[in-house]
Amino acid sequence: MPTNFPSLKLRFALFFYGLLWLILLPVIILYLRRRGHKDPLYGQKLAERFGRHAKPLQNPVWVHAVSLGELRSATPLIRALLAEGETILTTHFTPAGRREAEREFATEIAAGTVQSVWVPFEYGFAYRRFLKHFTPKYGLVMEIEIWPRMIMACRNHGTPLFMCNAQYPEKSFQKDQQGLGLRAALVAGFAGGFVKSEGQKARFAAAGMSNIHVTGELRFDQPIPHQHLDAAAACRDALVKGRPSFTLTSVVEGEDAIYIEMIPKASGVFFTYVPRAPERFDEVADMLTQSGIRFARRSALFDEALGLKDAAPDIDVLLGDSMGEMYFYLGLCDRAIVGGGFVPKGAHNVIEPLALKKPVIVGPHIWTIEYPATEAIAAGVCQLVGDEDALLAQVLSPTPVSDHQITRFYQEHAGGVARTLAAIPQALEP
Repeated sequence: MPTNFPSLKLRFALFFYGLLWLILLPVIILYLRRRGHKDPLYGQKLAERFGRHAKPLQNPVWVHAVSLGELRSATPLIRALLAEGETILTTHFTPAGRREAEREFATEIAAGTVQSVWVPFEYGFAYRRFLKHFTPKYGLVMEIEIWPRMIMACRNHGTPLFMCNAQYPEKSFQKDQQGLGLRAALVAGFAGGFVKSEGQKARFAAAGMSNIHVTGELRFDQPIPHQHLDAAAACRDALVKGRPSFTLTSVVEGEDAIYIEMIPKASGVFFTYVPRAPERFDEVADMLTQSGIRFARRSALFDEALGLKDAAPDIDVLLGDSMGEMYFYLGLCDRAIVGGGFVPKGAHNVIEPLALKKPVIVGPHIWTIEYPATEAIAAGVCQLVGDEDALLAQVLSPTPVSDHQITRFYQEHAGGVARTLAAIPQALEP
């Protein structure tokens, strides 16, 4: 770790950054209250946002998973750490991440080996309380989350803080090299990183990070909930009725029009449509209704155990208005169309469908999933489409992909959990 961290320039920036957070505190509280109208969990346990906790675990491994995707990528590693006898603290910013943690680790939370809380706001005093309460052995920040106060507080407290399952997309890297380069400068404040590929290692090193270990992608080791696959198999024939079937995963705001215009053109094809955020379920339902597409909501058709309540209706689209059931939705399809690829913010996870040997289609914006999307495209298990016409063509006449292709690709990239577990003691050495 650089001995001159933070630089004088970064010290000045951190001062004004802290001042800005103080000024914006009323706006932040208002933001949570407004979000709380759509999701009440946003407004609950507000004291945790300021580092106050009633019964904290002592000396846990701290895993920061800002939202749902990050928590899912962390899950196999958390399971492995628990098996080694560790206790785990997970922190989140969004309700989706916290709910998933509380669902996935409900047994462990009841047993007192896992605790899930809100991550503190970016205030030095909040992080000082947080670190004093929990005294974590070390922290693992999933993916690429760079929070200045988190980084500085951990350095001051002596808590090693690592990026984990980290990637530095080329687009973000180039942007961070421009101007003052403050975000890139903060990378050097981490105690090290566990990154997805050699290319990512080179970028993090160029930004100033040391103690970097190439460990791969943890999502390749995610557990598969077979009860979801069994539920999908039980209803698939009745619902799909022998048609080609596609699941639209993690669809984000801004690309609904593309998919909703495509669906009527793909006559004789069944779609499962899964919005990424729960606050969008009603919005997407309204758009489907206005388009005249025959659809039904998962919440209306299925009970809590994912069994059909009544006979399957004659529909073209199942709207997946639930969280934590992606493998059920993927179990209904032949192929997956991964959301986010038709907006500049970028595509989401391609690994879950590939785990079920489902070929993947992605839009042009894959910079957020550079690894492993580039490798998946090269292996022929992921099809990159440049526009709406190319997407429709892939739906009507998909490129052939064999199970053997997907199995080989998956086997070549699995093992991230074992590599990370092996690297952690090395990274913690003085």
